[in-house]
Amino acid sequence: MKRFEAKLKDYISRNDLDAEHLVFEVSCHSVEEAANAANSSPDNLVKNICFIDENGNLIVAIVKGTDRVSTTEIGKTLNIAPPRAATPEEILEKTGYPCGGVPSFGYSAQFLIDPKVMEMDVVFTGGGSPNSLVKISPVTLQKANKGVVTKIRK
Repeated sequence: MKRFEAKLKDYISRNDLDAEHLVFEVSCHSVEEAANAANSSPDNLVKNICFIDENGNLIVAIVKGTDRVSTTEIGKTLNIAPPRAATPEEILEKTGYPCGGVPSFGYSAQFLIDPKVMEMDVVFTGGGSPNSLVKISPVTLQKANKGVVTKIRK
C-alpha cells in the first residue's frame, strides 16, 4: 500500500497542490473509520464512487460522506444511460488505486462533484490506500480534477 500512497504524494508535489497527505495506523475504508482516524466529522469526508458508462469510461462521483449518489442524476447530467458501479478490479485498473483508498484526483476520469461538497472549507478524501487520507479544500480538489459541479446525490 505504501507505493499507492507514494504515488499520490508525488502527484500532489508535482502539481503543487495545497493538500496534506495523512497516513494512519487504522483503516479509513469507511466514512466512519475515516472520520475517527482524522478526528473529524463524517460531514467533512467525501466519497469517490466509481462508475462505468456503456462505453467502459470511468465516471467518479464525489459526494459528502453522509450522502448517496444517484445514477439517474449522473445519467441526466452526462446525457447517458445510468452507469453501473465499477468492480474493485476495474477501480484499481482505471484509477491506479485500490478500492477504499481512491483519491478525488490524480488519474483520468470524468469527475462529477456534488454542490454540497463545494460548500465545505476543507474535506478529507481518499489518500491512495485504505489507511490514508488527503486533507484539501474543495476548490483545490476541483482544480486538480477539472470536475463538473452538479447535483448527483439522492
